[in-house]
Amino acid sequence: MGLQLQKYSGYQQTDLPWLDEVPAHWCLIRKKYLFEERVQKGYPDEPLLAATQAQGVVRKAEYESRTVEATKDFHLMKLVREGDFVISLRSFEGGIEYAHHQGIISPAYTVLIPRDISEARYYRHLLKSRPFIQGLRLFVTGIREGQNIDYTKLSRTFLPCPPVDECNRIANFLDQKTAEIDEAIAKKQRLIELLKEQKTVLINQAVTKGLNPDVPMRDSGAAWVGEVPEDWVVKRAKFLFYEIDERSQTGAEELLSVSHMTGVTPRSEKNIYMFMAEDYSGSKVCREGDLVFNIMWAWMGALGVSDRAGIVSPSYGVYRQRYKGAFNSWFLENLLHSGQYVAEYNRRSTGLHSSRLRLYPDMFFDMEIGFPAKLEQDRIEQAIKEKTADIDNAVSAVNAEIEALSEYRQVVIAEVVTGKIKL
Repeated sequence: MGLQLQKYSGYQQTDLPWLDEVPAHWCLIRKKYLFEERVQKGYPDEPLLAATQAQGVVRKAEYESRTVEATKDFHLMKLVREGDFVISLRSFEGGIEYAHHQGIISPAYTVLIPRDISEARYYRHLLKSRPFIQGLRLFVTGIREGQNIDYTKLSRTFLPCPPVDECNRIANFLDQKTAEIDEAIAKKQRLIELLKEQKTVLINQAVTKGLNPDVPMRDSGAAWVGEVPEDWVVKRAKFLFYEIDERSQTGAEELLSVSHMTGVTPRSEKNIYMFMAEDYSGSKVCREGDLVFNIMWAWMGALGVSDRAGIVSPSYGVYRQRYKGAFNSWFLENLLHSGQYVAEYNRRSTGLHSSRLRLYPDMFFDMEIGFPAKLEQDRIEQAIKEKTADIDNAVSAVNAEIEALSEYRQVVIAEVVTGKIKL
């Protein structure tokens, strides 16, 4: 996948903060002469679109199948046609997105029409390149994340404009090159999925059936739990946990988030944009070892055992063990994350819409939980961590390869669209 380095014979300097020079025969043209703004509204029957950093502008129904959509004011949304470009509230992080479909999008976004379709494929790569994104950050209005790009100012800045035949040559090369890299990345991501599935199977088997496949089993008494080792205990959650509703007076404690992917983690560690309230007083307090459920997303396993004190949403469920030391935190979290338990949350949750199902405390308390003595839980944790260490190492190695490919992809795009490399 190496890239043969060949430079143009001459270059001209620019005044752009993100681009020092371009090939001498390229033009520099103000953005407003390359794109015009589309402000068309009144198309409520068009499909809703979503501006994504990874996939461009796509149909919202295909990208976010579980989201709840607004049911009014569709006539106020902006029309986007296939081939347009969209500046979203996250464009300062990921560049300007290309529209793959026609539809309507948030009126807070800026929709741009390329004046010359023959150059659009080149700009599709340039407007997502790392140098351009760095320059975009100069036009963010406000100081908080999520603020829009000041398009009035941005439209006055210059963009490089190669000759049309060169635009096509650059676009053809980058379309093919990025497709090759994306395919290689996709294969490695699939390998990671298979490795993680293998790890999940090992953990699920151990926390629900134990380590010894030959141990005598008995009926748990709950059809969805099935058989458990004969020396395990099966009790309803209400005999093992009680609900905590302690509230923060100041909201100054560490803010925690609960998801199906990462369990209970500090909100500060999240690398995605999340709404931040101005006042967190009245939030629920959780302590180290508490079990926390995101009630609205429990059906997909959004829960965890907190490893620290902090605060969570007042709508979350916080539960504490009735018998301190009855559970190993690793064992408890993985048991309650196992496939059969998550499926049971889904079955017991209530709601009118699949994305609005809720698992209320009484529903959780009514569930059976099968588990061994604490000493056996510790032994299961140690054994599984030893068994899965090689899988974790393999995942880390493949992730490093993906990062290298992603970096190579960024470098190739940046070097070619800015004329550092001649094709």
